[in-house]
Amino acid sequence: MDIGQLVKIGDFEWRIEPRGAMRVPAVIYADEALVSDMDDKVFEQATNVATLPGIVRASYAMPDAHWGYGFPIGGVAAFDPAEDGIVSAGGVGFDISCGVRTMVTNVAAADIRARQRELADTLFARIPAGVGSKSDISLTDADMDAMLDGGAEWAVARGWGEPADLDRIEEHGRMAGGDPARISARARKRQRREMGTLGSGNHYLEVQEVGEIFDRAAADRFGLTPGRIVVTIHCGSRGLGHQVGTEYMTEMAVAAPGQGICLPDRELACVRIASPIGQRYLGAMWSAINCALANREIIGHFTREVFAGLFPGARLDLLYDVSHNTCKVERHRSDGTERELFVHRKGATRAFGPGHPELPRGLADIGQPVLIGGSMGAGSFVLAGSRTSEERAFSSACHGAGRRMSRHKAGRLWKGRQVADELAERGIIVRSPSSRGIAEEAPGAYKDVRAVVDATEMAGLARKVAHLAPLVCIKG
Repeated sequence: MDIGQLVKIGDFEWRIEPRGAMRVPAVIYADEALVSDMDDKVFEQATNVATLPGIVRASYAMPDAHWGYGFPIGGVAAFDPAEDGIVSAGGVGFDISCGVRTMVTNVAAADIRARQRELADTLFARIPAGVGSKSDISLTDADMDAMLDGGAEWAVARGWGEPADLDRIEEHGRMAGGDPARISARARKRQRREMGTLGSGNHYLEVQEVGEIFDRAAADRFGLTPGRIVVTIHCGSRGLGHQVGTEYMTEMAVAAPGQGICLPDRELACVRIASPIGQRYLGAMWSAINCALANREIIGHFTREVFAGLFPGARLDLLYDVSHNTCKVERHRSDGTERELFVHRKGATRAFGPGHPELPRGLADIGQPVLIGGSMGAGSFVLAGSRTSEERAFSSACHGAGRRMSRHKAGRLWKGRQVADELAERGIIVRSPSSRGIAEEAPGAYKDVRAVVDATEMAGLARKVAHLAPLVCIKG
């Protein structure tokens, strides 16, 4: 991206002043190197979002931002229904509620290394991964409705999880307002056998060692001790969420002109929040969030079973489960007043700071765990929501390293076997049903996650707590 197009507000904040149809500015949080490395589409898409009706304050792009469908991935925008604001299927994305769950264990890294390949093989055999992966769970119509309404609560009630988990899941494990009746027969069919599966693309399950600690007080509260093992799961609502996104993006793109909405890009696909289509989409999308919450809860249960079989006495306690790719109703202050806004986060993480009323006991004075996935080689980070994040970007932060090249280009540059062998030499065992999938997710295809996380902290979006180094990676 040409930084000459931007106004530099600070070392980690850049602004695109309103012009043309823009209603608000666009703001990019990143250092100069990260901004320069962003593709030009981020500039175009961030400014396009700023033209949409009812947008509040600014269109934001996180330090990991890159090109997406309609909204940039790493994009955040809030809309006011009192000002004829919109809801956008393009602003949520296809993989609705793709998110991250991290579980803290009482197992030492040395114990894992002694049985590392056995653990990798057992996890790979137990947790279905890859395109079209299916599990042994088959939902009846009644099961499907209950899952779409109940989310992780439903999974726990069925024995796939622990009741204590619910307090550490965004929305306490169940997204209110979901309307299973808005989920099509096609979406239901796609999800019938996909509960408890990772899927493909950048989805993964990683066994990680807690490494460097940056905030001792927060790390202690989160249970993160150097040399201990955590397990991180990254996946979403699978085929159901993709189908919901596909159906409503098409419908919204057709309906928008009739609602007086001029789309600078058809992929922005949006309608008025209060419109019948908007309300139907919200019911479907919130049900898809419940699907993702249930899916991650079930995968977490399968993982606990594997650890119990290999490491008797192992405990896997949920640190937090947080979504990306959502639109949620939240109260935020803007222009001196507190308003109920529809906050879109696409490839961005909610990051409530200390004192937020929705944080569970034990975390309220520290801030929400913010779980940032890196590449298979660079590791991941745990951050905590900061007190300044609310005013910076509606309590939002980055969600990962962010791609620096397309999957197609990565697949041309690397071979899956080559990547797996290089990682094995570094002590990282990878298992995947797809050699091409490994190549497309090669570490070199991603930005430097440390640079992204540093920029996130310096911009006041969240603060660093700990680094997590991968030992075993199950890739979709």
